[in-house]
Amino acid sequence: MKMDNSRKLPDNVKALGIVSLANDIASDMLIPLLPAFVTTFLGLGPAFLGTLEGIAESAASILKLISGWYSDRIKKRKALTIFGYGLSNLFRPLIGLSTAGWHVLLFRFVDRMGKGVRTSPRDALIAAVVKEEERGRAFGFQRMMDNLGATIGPLLASFLLLFTTNLRIVFLLSFIPGLVAVWVLITKVRETKPTIHEVDKISFTQNDPSPLASGIPTGTFRTYLLAVILFTLGNSSDVFLILRAQNLGISLAFVPILWMVLNLVKAISNTPGGIISDKIGRRASILIGWSIYGVVYLGFALAFKSWHMWGLFILYGLYYGMVEGPERALVADLVQEDQRGKAFGWFHLSVGIGALPASIFFGLIWKAVNAPTAFIFGALMAFSAAVTLYKIKK
Repeated sequence: MKMDNSRKLPDNVKALGIVSLANDIASDMLIPLLPAFVTTFLGLGPAFLGTLEGIAESAASILKLISGWYSDRIKKRKALTIFGYGLSNLFRPLIGLSTAGWHVLLFRFVDRMGKGVRTSPRDALIAAVVKEEERGRAFGFQRMMDNLGATIGPLLASFLLLFTTNLRIVFLLSFIPGLVAVWVLITKVRETKPTIHEVDKISFTQNDPSPLASGIPTGTFRTYLLAVILFTLGNSSDVFLILRAQNLGISLAFVPILWMVLNLVKAISNTPGGIISDKIGRRASILIGWSIYGVVYLGFALAFKSWHMWGLFILYGLYYGMVEGPERALVADLVQEDQRGKAFGWFHLSVGIGALPASIFFGLIWKAVNAPTAFIFGALMAFSAAVTLYKIKK
């Protein structure tokens, strides 16, 4: 399939990319420091930290479905997107004012609620302004900007810590890039009302009284969600990759650099990965990406030298580049435009359903057997998901 990749991306896509960049700078100024803040400043243990993240991410997963469904019903994506980004960037910096565990829990919970509200409507805004043959590039660009922010945020936090050791100050300063994100969203992003009814694509029941009323449509989209859940069940937290790297000799001083390299490779490969999916098809791109993931996890299982980690982290970044944009673009390809909010909601909820037990399974296997067995489990789940995805003809 021929396409002109030199064509400019729509203004909405570029503006939402800047929003993602600024928001992730703000978020990742704080997130890498959150464990130290909770355990050192507040004197709480890792069990509280795990509970905190579990509750927050569960709420976000459910809200992604509800907000996507609601944006279809009211035919307005921008207002929900503004509300979600605004909520996160107002409450997230307030973690710096916390003096007790329940303060952190409250502010982090509201932060993740904001993510849950904004994600599906934002993805629907992107899908609405690009042609099907260019959606991979558009979503790849958005993911690139997101990951670039995740690279800049920790560097900015580290720079600030050269002048102050007070983590509270760094947390509060994260309000500035967050404010930029909300300002760009309000002033530069246009509302796009869903109006297209594409008869060749899957449709949910019209006028659903609730996001769950009509269930998931049968056929291709259901198969896709099943594949996503299978894959996510083997996609444990990246914290385990860091732990594996440290076990094999990567010193603590080099862990932030390793993490930065991962996010940088993601950012560099996201847009090319999306463009490739526009050329060879979403399914083929995702199959390649999931296969890379499986190979990487086998690599983590078999690695026995610290230098192996650097190559594996780079390859792991390429996996993200191949799938982050195409996975979202495939959702838009499979459903008609006026119901994409709900479709993105189901997609993100499916990821959440798989992600919740994934790290638990992985940790239990690591503890009961060993680390290589846990990584082999992740690889097998990825290959199983790829077999399921192969049934999709899109």
